[in-house]
Amino acid sequence: MNRNDRRIALTAIIIGTIVLIGLWLTEGAKQATEVNITAKDSTSNEYHETHRKHASSSMTIGDVPMRHTEEFPFDPNTADSTQLLRLGLHPFQVRSIYRYRAQGGVFRTKRDFAQLYGLTKKDYLRLEPYIRISDDYQPASTLFQKDERDTLRYPVKIKDGEHITLNTADTTQLMRVPGIGSYYAKEIIRHGKWIGGYVNVNQLDEIDGFPQSAKKYFVINHPTPQRININKLSLQELRRHPYINYYQAKAIIDYRRLHGDIKNLQDLRFSKDFSEDAIQRLEPYIEY
Repeated sequence: MNRNDRRIALTAIIIGTIVLIGLWLTEGAKQATEVNITAKDSTSNEYHETHRKHASSSMTIGDVPMRHTEEFPFDPNTADSTQLLRLGLHPFQVRSIYRYRAQGGVFRTKRDFAQLYGLTKKDYLRLEPYIRISDDYQPASTLFQKDERDTLRYPVKIKDGEHITLNTADTTQLMRVPGIGSYYAKEIIRHGKWIGGYVNVNQLDEIDGFPQSAKKYFVINHPTPQRININKLSLQELRRHPYINYYQAKAIIDYRRLHGDIKNLQDLRFSKDFSEDAIQRLEPYIEY
């Protein structure tokens, strides 16, 4: 090969190399562009997805736009969905109200509305002043006036000057006393059994909150209280009586140990644990 042929061959190699390098650079640029476009598309898709979720979060169930919470008088038996949503109730709560009414349910009191599923205490207290239950939804029985008094639930009360015997009356008789209902009637009987029978009407004051005005209607005829033998009982047995505390029981035991049997409660008057009032209160329930 002469010199000219070698030059031509070298030139061809150089040109081929340049062409190959150019093709390689072009392909790399194309791939970089595709990657950039893909990244931009991904970013754009994430943006649109985030925007879509945010937009959907501003909608309530069923694509019903959330409204500004308002307060106004409403009847849960007749209010429509628009009014209930304006009050700030959730769509699922509105549907629950509609289902309840469709099944014949009636909100008769404000407390009935408080049972609504998902209703918070805060929301109920906000809405409670605006609840208006129409008289149309009250029981039909309220249309009629009772001609006869329910003497079982509401016994006829005795009049001034009439009396009930305290130790022998049952709860029905006790409830005839003005100011005495079923609670105090049961408490009167319970307390009487606890102390061993009443000997004085003023013992009713030992019942917490007992109405003073009711005491004038009670009398005690020939009381026969249950008595305990003060000389035979142990300290623990003495303590079981409601009018004897631990220190008084111990004083009784100490007196018996030092002086023998007690013949009169006045024997204990020198004990700091027995005041004159305590002795008088306990005396009817003691035997020797």
